[in-house]
Amino acid sequence: MNFRFVCVLFVLTVNICASFAQNPPNDAHITGHVVEKSTGEHLPFVSVVIKDLTIGTTTDATGHFIFRNVPLGEHIIAASFVGYGTVEQTVTVVANTTTEVNFYLEQSLHLLGQMVVSASRYETNRQEAASVVGVVTPRTFELTSSPFLADGLNFQPGCRIENNCQNCGFPQLRINGLEGPYTQILIDSRPIFSALAGVYGLEHIPANMVDRVEVIRGGASALFGSSAIGGVVNIITKDPIRNSFSVSNTTNLIYGNTPDVVTNLNASLVSDNNRAGITFFGATRQREPFFHFDDDDREFSHIGKINLKSLGFRGFYRLNPNSRISLEYHAIDEFRRGGNNFKRPPHEADIAEQTNHIIHSGGAKYDVFCKDDKHALQIYTSAQNINRDSYYGAGQDPDAYGNTTDFALVSGTQYTLKTDRFLFMPATFIGGVEFSHNALKDEMLGHDRIIDQKVDIYSVFVQNEWRSIRTNILFGGRLDKHSMIDVPVFSPRVSARYAPFSWLNIRGSYAAGFRGPQAYDEDLHVTAVGGGVQLITVADDLEHERSHTVTLSAEYTQSYANSAFEFLVEGFYTRLDNVFVLEEISGREEDGNLHLERRNGDGALVAGVNMEANFVTTNGFQLNSGFTIQSSKYTEEETWSETAEPVTEMFRSPNTYGYITASGTAWNNLDFSLSGVYTGSMYVQRFAGWVDNDAVFKTPRFFDMHCRVAYNFRLKDNVTLQLSGGVKNIFNSYQKEIDRGEDRDAGFLFGPSLPRTFYVGVKVSM
Repeated sequence: MNFRFVCVLFVLTVNICASFAQNPPNDAHITGHVVEKSTGEHLPFVSVVIKDLTIGTTTDATGHFIFRNVPLGEHIIAASFVGYGTVEQTVTVVANTTTEVNFYLEQSLHLLGQMVVSASRYETNRQEAASVVGVVTPRTFELTSSPFLADGLNFQPGCRIENNCQNCGFPQLRINGLEGPYTQILIDSRPIFSALAGVYGLEHIPANMVDRVEVIRGGASALFGSSAIGGVVNIITKDPIRNSFSVSNTTNLIYGNTPDVVTNLNASLVSDNNRAGITFFGATRQREPFFHFDDDDREFSHIGKINLKSLGFRGFYRLNPNSRISLEYHAIDEFRRGGNNFKRPPHEADIAEQTNHIIHSGGAKYDVFCKDDKHALQIYTSAQNINRDSYYGAGQDPDAYGNTTDFALVSGTQYTLKTDRFLFMPATFIGGVEFSHNALKDEMLGHDRIIDQKVDIYSVFVQNEWRSIRTNILFGGRLDKHSMIDVPVFSPRVSARYAPFSWLNIRGSYAAGFRGPQAYDEDLHVTAVGGGVQLITVADDLEHERSHTVTLSAEYTQSYANSAFEFLVEGFYTRLDNVFVLEEISGREEDGNLHLERRNGDGALVAGVNMEANFVTTNGFQLNSGFTIQSSKYTEEETWSETAEPVTEMFRSPNTYGYITASGTAWNNLDFSLSGVYTGSMYVQRFAGWVDNDAVFKTPRFFDMHCRVAYNFRLKDNVTLQLSGGVKNIFNSYQKEIDRGEDRDAGFLFGPSLPRTFYVGVKVSM
């Protein structure tokens, strides 16, 4: 099977590359330039697209562009660039003629002009979308020195990345107070981010393969299916738009002495006729284990060792101007280990958590568009295969080795119809069918831990959205037949937007969702605790969990002479029925391990307010911030330990958290930025081991501040050299209260992921 997969990739890649030599001879070309209207200065690397043909390019370093052998007839051409308003022109293409089209862009200080797809499953302007969509751009990853996906997601309202293990650094994304499994993570709008991938997957994906990350908080289940309850994170990988090349290296020194080195490579190649393109990306990471700086026994790591290699590509080929085949593939090989005695095999350590992941992910998509832009059909399939060798053990346990295999497949088709008027307003209808398959087998035979689970989900989704400049009204629903649930589950979705003034957007939504009774990502991460390991099983009578989410938001935007201000306030309320809880089912008397079972509790309520404020000026200065106030509680007290008191507060869910970033440019070539992440106090579990009894621990507050400076040298032949440096966690706001030694609870981790860390970077691009 793997050999066939490689052969298919090879054949498709050869076809894409071969197309670079093709150039249909109709000699109808479009050429022109893009300049800034106020200064007359040419703008390089501006996106220029023929909208009705979905053909795109960018201006070169001198601000010029060209489309060769364009189909004859009338076309709409649009030019867009970050920080500028989009301009469109209609042009008629004649055979054997070169038509000149020039664009004059004016600066637009609003940050809402990006095009997004996650709100409605088709591309729409973010400001006019029915749902609030947050966007994390490559600029955010760069300014915050975030080499991997997990590092950059802190800088969205309602989002919080936490690390849950002292040994291996298992990361988890929480949206609106709900833990990781309530968030659906998509790659190019496809849910192939499986249960096993969710364990360390946020640290597996390098930022250099990401074009942008779209975040929807709540209200998306009807479109994206099971687990899209807290929200959706849609990772849009980079599409080739111009010939380019870049390589970079960042060397971090954790607490000034432990190296963490990240190297990235990107290259893109696009044919002269814009018929085909391919982009390659690669990343490596080598991080040595870090030992807590005030630990008397420095033998046990607080941050684990990582050795990661990632390689992939994304390409497209246009069969004709109205159809396109896209192909994406990436492979990841990651080794990580935490504990002690790193030079010895893991079973000779007092504590060791060690994994080696081999991940292959890929997808193919075929898009067909009618020339009148009324009809579109998309056929897609994506797959991910993971093989993991692992060791989770303590006390030099020879039986703690395990192996996990996981295969996820998603295939489907989607039809889009745009009408000038349906009943009372222009409308867009979307309908589709989707099949999801996940086969997971997880074995730790020495501890009689076996999960052998196959899940098939057959889905139908429909949605209709009425749209005008001031109003959106959206009705949709999704019907899922889950192989572990007896009856189909229907998840409705209703959203509306009304703009009474050009500077005010009011939105509201309701959505229902569900989680199936299956193993989830935290179940597949085995935490060392009290000289044994924490083993989680699923109760035989576990029922699926239901959710109901309501959101209401107001978005204010206002431009001034040379600046703009945006403010968003968003209230959210989520009710969970048959909520999943972990309860202790036996002590450590028999095998020294802690046994927990996932069961149904009564219910839970999560409610709060997200706030976001952005300020930008014409000279490039930006100030972005977000803050969340919330409450996350069970409706009845839940028992989590045989010896500790029951709780009503959800663990690891602070009532307040937020972020702030500030960035600007001085002397044209010097970039500076400050960023900070605030985490309020919260309750966490502390299992017996280092301490005598299980207990609830209230954490202190943390503020993780980061500064960065970069200087860009403009070399000849369009080559740029960037030198950068900075400090993460300037004030060393780091967890001081930790468990130690062989009997520690490795899951007792709640502070920022790094202590004070210094770094330097170099990047060459052309």
